Amino acid sequence: MATVTSTVPSWARWWRQVAFIPSLHNRWLTPSAQQQLNQAITEAEQGHRGEVVLVIENHLPISSARLQNSRHRAIEVFGDYLVWDTQDNTGVLVYLNICERRLEIVADRGINSHVMPTMWQAMCDKAIEGIKVNRHIDSLVALLGDVGQLLRQYYQLDNDPSGNEIADRMIFIK
Repeated sequence: MATVTSTVPSWARWWRQVAFIPSLHNRWLTPSAQQQLNQAITEAEQGHRGEVVLVIENHLPISSARLQNSRHRAIEVFGDYLVWDTQDNTGVLVYLNICERRLEIVADRGINSHVMPTMWQAMCDKAIEGIKVNRHIDSLVALLGDVGQLLRQYYQLDNDPSGNEIADRMIFIK
């Protein structure tokens, strides 16, 4: 999991969300890039019982931005998209908030019991470094691959009898 940020209400965070102009910051998320990310999700889900979900959001909801940080939002999205509701509790959410420039990983208790928080943090840090130098797609594809490899390490399965519980497509919240 990524580092926990302050829960103190922040007017600066709220103003950042209000002033955010998505078209200036999400140009990299082209249809081709979305297709690459969807393919990376499909590949990350091969050979294990886990589910990998990628959510990219332009900004925090304005109505709660003063009280909610990216970590809180990621946990909310984890619930909203039922990532917690997999058969073996092995869902992993990768959440990128473009405005906040924050990447969060929220893992269900099945996989999280095997992985130290520092491992999730290191994965986030590595991806954020790439994103900072405008290598968004490469960084996210590598991160999804790392998550898939981690799931294979603990939940390897040659044939997944339960099938795909969550669609292999990124979710873009505008």
